[in-house]
Amino acid sequence: MRRSTRSRRPSGNARTKRLLAVGATLAVFGGVVAVTQISSAGDRRSNQQQRPVAAECVAPSPGATAPTARGATTTRTWQNGRWVVNHWGDGQQTVEECQETRNGTDGATAGAFAVACPDVVSRLPQVPDRARAEVDRNLNALQTQITEADTRLAAEGNRGQAFIRNAILNPLASKRRATLDRITIAIDRFGPRPRGLANLATCQVQPVDNNNGGNDGGSDNGGNDNGGDNGGNDGGNNNGGNNGGNNNNGLDVLANNCDNSQLQRHDGFQNGNRCITTAFGEVGAAANNPSLLITDFPQQINRNEGFSIRVSTRNLVRDRFLPAGQGGYYLESSLLNGQGLTRGHFHTACRMLNNTNEAPAPEPVPAFFVATEDGGGGSQPDEVTIQIPGLPDSGTAQCAVWAGDGSHRIPMSERANQTPAFDAVRIEVN
Repeated sequence: MRRSTRSRRPSGNARTKRLLAVGATLAVFGGVVAVTQISSAGDRRSNQQQRPVAAECVAPSPGATAPTARGATTTRTWQNGRWVVNHWGDGQQTVEECQETRNGTDGATAGAFAVACPDVVSRLPQVPDRARAEVDRNLNALQTQITEADTRLAAEGNRGQAFIRNAILNPLASKRRATLDRITIAIDRFGPRPRGLANLATCQVQPVDNNNGGNDGGSDNGGNDNGGDNGGNDGGNNNGGNNGGNNNNGLDVLANNCDNSQLQRHDGFQNGNRCITTAFGEVGAAANNPSLLITDFPQQINRNEGFSIRVSTRNLVRDRFLPAGQGGYYLESSLLNGQGLTRGHFHTACRMLNNTNEAPAPEPVPAFFVATEDGGGGSQPDEVTIQIPGLPDSGTAQCAVWAGDGSHRIPMSERANQTPAFDAVRIEVN
């Protein structure tokens, strides 16, 4: 299952089907995934700032929450010693979460805990094609087990460490041990027997906040507090009038702000026919611009069969995420860290193609979508595994991954001829 970034190939014997371009980002996202539930934590913010909410508390769009996590809109998995945060619906809130925010009882509290288990995918050898379906089913079972344990932790975790160990962690370890044995047997039938998987059965309880990232770290360098100042109406209007002032480089610039636009100003929510005044923000040097690659994926799957996609990023510090569903869309300027690297996150989406001869309609929600941050990433490439519980329809799926800055735009690059930080593959669903 694990493949190096230098020898990226789909799992299976058929030839790789690659996409050469990715369409515009969808305005509304949805999908289903089996991931670890976040019991009592939402997005991370400094000083417990109130999250912006829409005028009314309405139910999220279809697929905007994780069903296996019982309506959670933010979920996490424990990978490589850190939390990988998955945002459903790009930060949409359930009605209950919205009402809690309005009432000043936001569920995102400091000191929250969740169940953290060792990452199994990174410890697997090359999974034989004939074993992949069974292995992926059991990987999804492991995620479901964590979700169930996390749900109980949220409900009864205040009963003390002994209770957590005896009533939650020990039963979870037993279930995981049995599931890991099934994975070992499945691979052993067709390839080298994996070693040491039983050692990954024991889980622990960890604080949900990574110490090295998240929105807390982002706010110090231009987050929600500074985003409006750095890139709001002021930033847009200071660049000159609609003709670009006196600095057009001799070009016929139609507009560089919203002064003469007839459209309503964009307010950070996911609405079209608006004019956005947020300044583009900071762009790094060419050698520091983000890049991204899908390093492992299956080429063929069955309907509703779980699978995983492995993603490698470079020069993307995954520590900024303003929830689009809560008013953080296109709200913040792009920002670099002290090393000149873009701060943001990345998205993963799969949509079914009606045919492969023409561009698909852009407005339907995809079959799967999630936005991921984990406080990781840097100048050296690293990897994150996205678990997908399955796609419901037969046909050709386009699964795409693309980087986003704090407000969900594909990061800028120094030169026009640099490839953006995106990748996409086609997967046949039988």
